[in-house]
Amino acid sequence: MMVLVTYDVSLDEGGAKRLRKVAKACENIGQRVQKSVFECIVDSAQFVRLKSDLLRIIDPRKDSLRIYLLGKNWRRRVENYGVALRFEQDGPLIL
Repeated sequence: MMVLVTYDVSLDEGGAKRLRKVAKACENIGQRVQKSVFECIVDSAQFVRLKSDLLRIIDPRKDSLRIYLLGKNWRRRVENYGVALRFEQDGPLIL
């Protein structure tokens, strides 16, 4: 399934560290499509792990985390306009 992860981390004391950790957790499983937006193709177990990791990193009193579940038929739900510097995560990867 496709999930869209968006976040806004407060750059207070410790915020820069939380921001790096959130970005790293998302980069490990998905693809950055904007500065604080990631598209992640995950199975149920990966989703539970990602969500758990992110909730452990953020400070809910200061930071914002939004996760959109787009499901398996996400291609019909996503429209892209303008520059799209990305690859198809579930397509073939040729090295």
